[in-house]
Amino acid sequence: MFPANAIDAHVHLVGSDYVLSPKAVETPPEGALNHWLSRYRRHLADMGCTRGVIVHSILYGTDNSITLDAVASMGEGFVAVVLVPDDVSDAELDRLADAGARAVRLNYVHGGVLTWEGAKALAPRLAARGLHIEMLAHSHLHLAELAPDVRRMPCPVVFDHCAWPDATLGTDDPGHRALCRLLADGHAYTKLSAPHRWSANRDEARAIRGSLLAANPERCLWGSDWPHLMLGGVAVPDALAQRDDLLAQMTAGEARQVFVDTPSALYRI
Repeated sequence: MFPANAIDAHVHLVGSDYVLSPKAVETPPEGALNHWLSRYRRHLADMGCTRGVIVHSILYGTDNSITLDAVASMGEGFVAVVLVPDDVSDAELDRLADAGARAVRLNYVHGGVLTWEGAKALAPRLAARGLHIEMLAHSHLHLAELAPDVRRMPCPVVFDHCAWPDATLGTDDPGHRALCRLLADGHAYTKLSAPHRWSANRDEARAIRGSLLAANPERCLWGSDWPHLMLGGVAVPDALAQRDDLLAQMTAGEARQVFVDTPSALYRI
């Protein structure tokens, strides 16, 4: 059974009434933010979730207005992950934290505005404000190299989408094993999300997720990745079917941990 008061910890909000970054690689579907907020509320109801984490899309660059406005509109129980550059000021970090930000995002897959060196330098300032780092990276390309730095970080590090593995390499891939060790030792988190992005094979995806759960369910959380932007030609997934497939891999206690307790503590909602 799906647990009550669950959190969808990874969605994006779009709106044609906000200006896209000049570097945006695609134009999101039409509709003002209010239209997408209405769709988001329906999505949450369909998923059985009452709270959420809105992750700012690189399509809007470092202008976090759309995401912060969405959080303000949704109200209590909704927080943001924002984009900042390496040289972000203390005043801007304070403003973002006050507006509901809980993390900043670093994107190794699509390119972004925050570098890993910048994130490491920024980490103490994030920790002082109760913020953490969320990272989109390929485990098979980056995790073995990143792991020693992650262990030393003064703030939490969350790897989105199971660290976007090459699932054909299986659970013995060195990068995936590095992620499992980080979870097991309590040095990182991962979102068991978006299998459509990193595997075309259900059994491969279940094996990856299962190994991460086995490493440490208290360091796993979930997000639907709605409304599925920047798919790169992959078919739009059935988010509810993905949720249920993940749920079927868990005990009731693990489900409560992944969908409720861990995200609630990490995002303070």
